[in-house]
Amino acid sequence: MIILSILFFITAILYSSVGFGGGSTYLALLLIWEIPYYIFPVIALCCNIIVVSGNCFNYIRAGNINIKLITPYLVSSIPMAFIGGSLAIDESFFELLLFIILSSAGFLLFYKFKSFDDTKEVYRNIPKIISFLIGGSIGFLSGMVGIGGGIFLSPILFLINAGKAKHIATAASLFIFINSTAGLFGQLTKNFVFNEIYNYWPLFLLVLMGGQLGNFLNIKIFPARILALITAGLVIFVAIRMGFKLFV
Repeated sequence: MIILSILFFITAILYSSVGFGGGSTYLALLLIWEIPYYIFPVIALCCNIIVVSGNCFNYIRAGNINIKLITPYLVSSIPMAFIGGSLAIDESFFELLLFIILSSAGFLLFYKFKSFDDTKEVYRNIPKIISFLIGGSIGFLSGMVGIGGGIFLSPILFLINAGKAKHIATAASLFIFINSTAGLFGQLTKNFVFNEIYNYWPLFLLVLMGGQLGNFLNIKIFPARILALITAGLVIFVAIRMGFKLFV
């Protein structure tokens, strides 16, 4: 548990530094450590909520929230995250899906890491139907697996040039926080012994500390694009590690 807690701490630092929670990597680490499968999503979603709550507070306090940007994605994602979270999926399918999520998220983040320090002033007006489809799709997938979905939403918003970098980072954090909460409620509709969550309290404590440190690094020390590149490297590394576990 000590080594796993340290890895959760490092993950929280890197992900929170670019406005993410780290859910996908928490899940992969839990899988590698052979933690009981049925509790994976609940642990990851709780860690997400702990980490991004600090991000949301700091971003909103700095005046970086753009309600018009985030609303259509949340409207469609919240119910779909709950529905996805309530579904029971086979363990082998879960592992394959997580591998695909990590691989694609790592690629997207690596492809758009420079955008995290973007200063462009001209942005696209994305049709609401497109926003609903993106938000709903990410929400359903996120709830089913046990992630917040921001690691997909953020690169996609940069890819379609939907807004300023600071607004997208804030949108991703809010998306993760609210989606993780909806997904957690969905997960808790399954047969699950809630008391077992207390056995993993060191993970929650370490991600709380890591999340705060990641916020500090982003605000005070490192450029966001450098932190995004490092985070992309971590996601890709974990995806490769998972790939060896699944296919080799």
